[in-house]
Amino acid sequence: MKRKLLYTLAALWICINLQAQEVKNGLTWYTDVMQVQQLSEKTKKPVFAFFTGSDWCGWCHKLQAAVFNKQGFKDWAKKNVILLELDYPRNKQLPEKLQKQNAELQQFFQVQGYPTVWMFYIVKDKASGKFNISALGSLGYPRAEQGKEADAFITNANQILKNK
Repeated sequence: MKRKLLYTLAALWICINLQAQEVKNGLTWYTDVMQVQQLSEKTKKPVFAFFTGSDWCGWCHKLQAAVFNKQGFKDWAKKNVILLELDYPRNKQLPEKLQKQNAELQQFFQVQGYPTVWMFYIVKDKASGKFNISALGSLGYPRAEQGKEADAFITNANQILKNK
């Protein structure tokens, strides 16, 4: 009986952690800002937050295809940032905790359109338990010749990181 309970708890823990991250086209996208904050502090890499409407935003899909799915971006992202996907779907229900988290970050960064990308550092104050966000800059769909969107996006992102 104890063994069965232990296996059930282990499976539940794995499922919860898998929901907090998803590997898409070779990149790990996290959805839990607390997990991202810990990784960011540990690795000293900024957070790359992708505000998207996964089931309705055509420009979001276009950004993923033209930039995020390209090998140059994948290599850049693995080296430079922690990826956070903040989804605002219309046709699927996110867990309440995730909805609240995403809404708070949308309000904090004053996101009004999709896709939007913000790069920032997030640090937890040990005394107060509050999070402090240091915004570095934002990006949208890159203006570039067709087929060169990924290069333009990476150039713009590097410019933001250079000014940190």
